[in-house]
Amino acid sequence: MNHDSYPQDYIAGILTGVNSIAVVGASGNDVRPSWFVVKYLIGKGFKVFPVNPGMAGSEVLGRPVHARLADIGEPVDMVDIFRGSDAAPGVVEEALRLSPPPKVIWMQLGVRNDEAAKRAEDAGLQVVMNRCPKIEYGRLSGEIGWTGVNSGVLSSKRPLLKAGFQHFGIRQR
Repeated sequence: MNHDSYPQDYIAGILTGVNSIAVVGASGNDVRPSWFVVKYLIGKGFKVFPVNPGMAGSEVLGRPVHARLADIGEPVDMVDIFRGSDAAPGVVEEALRLSPPPKVIWMQLGVRNDEAAKRAEDAGLQVVMNRCPKIEYGRLSGEIGWTGVNSGVLSSKRPLLKAGFQHFGIRQR
């Protein structure tokens, strides 16, 4: 996989194929980017599990915070890494020890570790690096265009309206 450029269908397939997401490095501070991502993903109907050893036992947006991935106690489809690039190999190894392992390892904006990506891909997982699922979901659903951002997605198809206020699904080609 070329991790410098992802096909739109690859990202859309991931975001429509996962239901549960563990956010490693989630913060309870409502000005931190990870807090906004957790809030957004919950609002889009994903089951989100915040993971942060320093906050274990507390809650983020009504969700219990776990110290590590193994503490979640149920399968997760995707692990979103909101930690530095040097932490990615350890998070990937922890994710691969889960039974069953997740389908996807997603590394946030600014997070890239080719060694960790190769390890995950060799184990059969899909990998995304240096991208944000909140931004990608908004781009692919057309929501990001509401703020004047060019999403690069043009379609004459009507948006897929889902339950909730201004809740659109991701367009598949």
